[in-house]
Amino acid sequence: MTNSRLTDPEVLEFRYPVRLESYEIRANSGGAGRWHGGNGGTRRVRFLEAMTASILANHRSIAPFGMAGGEPGEVGRNWIERIDGRVETMGHIGSAEMNVDDVIVIQTPGGGGFGKK
Repeated sequence: MTNSRLTDPEVLEFRYPVRLESYEIRANSGGAGRWHGGNGGTRRVRFLEAMTASILANHRSIAPFGMAGGEPGEVGRNWIERIDGRVETMGHIGSAEMNVDDVIVIQTPGGGGFGKK
């Protein structure tokens, strides 16, 4: 599964021992402009077995640029919510050992806006 590919929850859960807890629009993550940039998404994936999770993502430190006076979109973020309450930030490239009931949260970046308001 990638940041830009919408894998069906049933396929994801059939292929891997995980549960997609939520997948929603990341409100207000698109850049302002005459035409607002598209919003990113937020996925929460709970692990049902111990396994390694890996990520390769873009726009985690440099925001997607706006054009013709439009504002940039928000950068994406990734983190792990451990079952014991700890929260660990993941970079744009990385791997982590996941335990049963740990959750990885992936926020995709918003698109840049176009044109002055």
